[in-house]
Amino acid sequence: MSNEQISTHDANLYAINNRLTFRLFQLGNTLDRMSSKELGVSPVHWAVLGALSREQVREGMSFSDLTEYLGVSRQNLDGVLKRLERDQHVVRFADQVDRRAKKVMMTEEGRIFWDQLELKIYEYYRQAMDGFAFDDKVTFVHFLNKLNKGMQAVKLEANKK
Repeated sequence: MSNEQISTHDANLYAINNRLTFRLFQLGNTLDRMSSKELGVSPVHWAVLGALSREQVREGMSFSDLTEYLGVSRQNLDGVLKRLERDQHVVRFADQVDRRAKKVMMTEEGRIFWDQLELKIYEYYRQAMDGFAFDDKVTFVHFLNKLNKGMQAVKLEANKK
């Protein structure tokens, strides 16, 4: 479809969709920059440690489940885990049931680091969300979940040359 084929209504819809997507892009960049600056960790490190800090995975989480939970690629997660292993925050080990599968677990050093980081994260959240009422936050989460499902369902046709 060319620009000439887009109706005024479609053009307005395109513009708002573009603005929303661009704002999400900016938000991701701001999160990356500010979490590194204010917390000293990247958002993906923060997310991995947060995922592994949950009580239900205290004994470890499979590598595959962790990629699915975080919505990251295996390659991306592998690189992050290498850095977290280097810092002795996580360990990887063979699953006792399926020896071919790898599990990931937060170490005691990782828990200590996470406990200290979590206090900073709480304050980070408090300041960043200061202008939102509780109901606004709940609604925002609902809409982000809806958008995430929509993005995961996208199937573009291959470009025809």
